[in-house]
Amino acid sequence: MGTLVGHVAPGFAFFTLGLWHLFNNIKLFCLHPNTFTSSPWFPTSKLRYLELYLIMLSSSASIAMELFIGPKRHQPFDSDGTIPSNHLHNFEHSSISMSFLVYAVFAVVLDQARSISTHVSHGLTILVASSAFAQQLFLFNLHSADHMGIEGQYHKLLQLIIFVSLLTSLIGIALPKSFLVSFVRSSSITFQGVWFVVMGYMLWTPRLIPKGCFLHEEEGHQVIKCSSDKALHRAKSLVNIEFSWFFVGITIFVMSLYLILSGLYGENAEYSILITKDKSEESGEEQQDIESLKKSNPSFVQIGKLLGSEDV
Repeated sequence: MGTLVGHVAPGFAFFTLGLWHLFNNIKLFCLHPNTFTSSPWFPTSKLRYLELYLIMLSSSASIAMELFIGPKRHQPFDSDGTIPSNHLHNFEHSSISMSFLVYAVFAVVLDQARSISTHVSHGLTILVASSAFAQQLFLFNLHSADHMGIEGQYHKLLQLIIFVSLLTSLIGIALPKSFLVSFVRSSSITFQGVWFVVMGYMLWTPRLIPKGCFLHEEEGHQVIKCSSDKALHRAKSLVNIEFSWFFVGITIFVMSLYLILSGLYGENAEYSILITKDKSEESGEEQQDIESLKKSNPSFVQIGKLLGSEDV
């Protein structure tokens, strides 16, 4: 992180993951509203663990970029083996990626553990995912980089979104059948991705920097500085307005997606329910006809016994 690509790449990963969870949770709820149970991850038809493999791949790539590819000497340590101050944030970012890597690995292991029930396996998987969000929130809150200016405002608002992801993940352990909990969790992950991308472009694109502020080289990294307190206050206010607009946009997007998918898959579910209901009603009517025939014609029972019919 700390660059445009460093924010856009993980942002795209979070956005794709959140969108994938949104789609599957809505589809699952529309098809099975009475038996809906949220899943911490969703398998694909051709490769069951594709989602988890992609999380492992992207997390590993992020760790490699932060610790070995990004640094000038392709390793984050100083000549005496200590961590230099300008590489502290590299270790913080890689620790976040490591947490999501651990989550993906344990998700696969728990799914393959036959000795553990499905309910317990899902609960433990969500717990590990919650620990990854907790790690993310902890390190962004106590970041070693100077987040007192515009960049700090972006990160404060990001922490609000991460907190929602963490909270809904923990609630999901106790309420796995709640569609609203899983819906909000998936929406927050999607919003995380969008906000990461926005941060990347707004903080490291010179023409998008607010008036009165500029990019400044500091300890090998570019940060935004403002010429006055008035310019800084204006820039932070613009970030807040920007966040509120994207919040409204995400709300419109996820609700529209729900309405579209419910219209697409809800009809199939209703048709299936109607067919099942009609069959049960027909079976009930047939049973009533047999009972009435028994009462009205006792000889029908004797004939049935001779024929060995179980219905009579």
